[in-house]
Amino acid sequence: MLKSALRKQVLQQRNALTQAQANALNDALLTQFTSIDFTHINSVHIYLPIVQHNEPNTFLLIDWLKKNHPEIVIVVPKSNFETHTISNFIYQGKADLKENQYQIPEPQQAKPFLGMPDMVIVPLLAFDENGYRVGYGKGFYDRFLQNSQAQKIGLSFFEAIPKITDVHLNDVRLDKCITPTKIINFK
Repeated sequence: MLKSALRKQVLQQRNALTQAQANALNDALLTQFTSIDFTHINSVHIYLPIVQHNEPNTFLLIDWLKKNHPEIVIVVPKSNFETHTISNFIYQGKADLKENQYQIPEPQQAKPFLGMPDMVIVPLLAFDENGYRVGYGKGFYDRFLQNSQAQKIGLSFFEAIPKITDVHLNDVRLDKCITPTKIINFK
């Protein structure tokens, strides 16, 4: 299936979810996330959800990490829409966040995080059985993750589709994807 068709389809699916359905899916994603081995993880980059797009609630993951792994540095992104790049900042809490023009919460006063996090929770709309993903189409995370050794983990309310037919040479493959029912390993 083509990325453009997948984007449209999944956005419709997510927007059709009731609040109760989204809450149940978010709880199930959190349950799967808590089963990951964080033994050798010192820092985790977690995207912040666009509430208006009914994205998975990554604040649940952040809160769980802060409570259960306070030694792990939580890193959140700030996007540059002119260069389509991401800068990393150390998460300071919800009070430091402000929505940008695209309703994406972003840090305001946080300190920059230098280097590459050990794990990156990657946003997506859809993903396939080979570990390729469809995002919003601007390539922010593909640029950010190019040549990265970080563990790349997608987060999806829905299961994998068989194959994305227009995978690009610069598309970065996920290592894993968390769904409400399981964690899929692509290695």
